[in-house]
Amino acid sequence: MVTGTSPDGPVGFACQAFAALSLDPPLVLFCPQRTSRSWAAMASTGSFCVNVLAEDQREVSTVFGRAGADKFSGLSWTPSPTGAPVLDGVLTWVDCRVTVVHDEGDHHVVIGSVVELGPVREAQPLLFYRGRYASHAELDPRGWSGEVLDNLLTWQRQSEWS
Repeated sequence: MVTGTSPDGPVGFACQAFAALSLDPPLVLFCPQRTSRSWAAMASTGSFCVNVLAEDQREVSTVFGRAGADKFSGLSWTPSPTGAPVLDGVLTWVDCRVTVVHDEGDHHVVIGSVVELGPVREAQPLLFYRGRYASHAELDPRGWSGEVLDNLLTWQRQSEWS
């Protein structure tokens, strides 16, 4: 989930494309649709937070995947260092300041400079694979490697940056 703030309060959406871009300097990217009202609402603040959901947060993912819903109704959250919402119970979070936004096709490519990484909760990540939610046990080991997620979760903390 990508979350942020707007003049009307917290906003967020289920992100379909997120990746670590660089370790030095620490950069990430995500790709919201150009038609995303949530991204449009938070873009002017210059910051966002990527909330990595845990396997027990399918309902949160479903709510944030819908357009127009009051996504924060009944959810607890705290502000990240940049003020973007960190949802309670997430596996971890990545707080960022927007570095640049590129328009590509029907999406934006948003590049963010990592400000801070949250602690990692002992849980499995929520996975959406081949059009449905899946657990680690259900995935074909030939088609999935946990190394990508492990790399994100073990990324150097700000205190370790040189």
